[in-house]
Amino acid sequence: MAGYEDKYWWSQDGLRLHYRDYPGRDDRPPILCLPGLTRNARDFEAVADRLAGDWRIICVELRGRGESAYAKDPMSYVPLVYLQDIGALLEELAVPKIIGFGTSLGGIMLMLIAATRRGCLAGALLNDIGPDLAPEGLARIQKFVGTGSAQPTWVHAARAVAELQGMIYPKYRLADWLRYAKRLYRLTSQGRIVLDYDQRIAEPFRVPGGAAGVDLWPAYKAFGDLPLTLLRGELSDLLAPETARAMEASLPQLDLVTVPGVGHTPTLEEPDSVAAIDRLLARIEAVPGETALSEPGRIETGPGPGP
Repeated sequence: MAGYEDKYWWSQDGLRLHYRDYPGRDDRPPILCLPGLTRNARDFEAVADRLAGDWRIICVELRGRGESAYAKDPMSYVPLVYLQDIGALLEELAVPKIIGFGTSLGGIMLMLIAATRRGCLAGALLNDIGPDLAPEGLARIQKFVGTGSAQPTWVHAARAVAELQGMIYPKYRLADWLRYAKRLYRLTSQGRIVLDYDQRIAEPFRVPGGAAGVDLWPAYKAFGDLPLTLLRGELSDLLAPETARAMEASLPQLDLVTVPGVGHTPTLEEPDSVAAIDRLLARIEAVPGETALSEPGRIETGPGPGP
């Protein structure tokens, strides 16, 4: 496993938030990895193992996940607050450009970053997420988030995850589910195996109208002509094929990749995902000035182009 340093930053409402910082070349923009709704920095270990050293990898844990503090008010578990948290981190990192890798909720965050501070982006990878969310996938997520219980052993944890998500990774065997469970669960000091997030992140969904999102198409279009990749799991129930095609039609430079045999979401370890990531980084390096870090300490915060 690639070596990293645990680092922290503070939210506007006083939460101590965590990220893993894997070192890399200082003449390239760091890759900022933003995980999905119930996930944490461990989801990007394979990405970091492969790219760290050549690229600096920053793996964020949103409030209420992993080693980041849990919020006092569960109604702060919403995208606009996450955006404020990430904005505070970007200011603290003080780099002129970042490359964003966003899985599910993390991809929504990248769209919002494109809409509010596009100038800090050198390129982006959206992992199985788009401006429209398929109702069946959203319903499945709403059903399981915040409902997990402690498990007596790692095998029990693996089987619990397999029961809920077997349709996402139909080729997984017990060893795969064990590895997957150790990304999603943690072992407490009391020896309990529990989900590694504040289960109150589900509470905003339960508010009347809480599942209704804003129109994300203007935010998506704010990527403009930036190098952009979209991974879609072939079996995804959250990102419909027609949405992915509409995204490609809207931004023709989009590299749309269907990852075979997986649902929501690809793990970024599949051969097609690896190849897509490498193409994206090569495209970014080919853009004049995008990887030149000649003005440390400056992050452009101007709005992106209109829809």
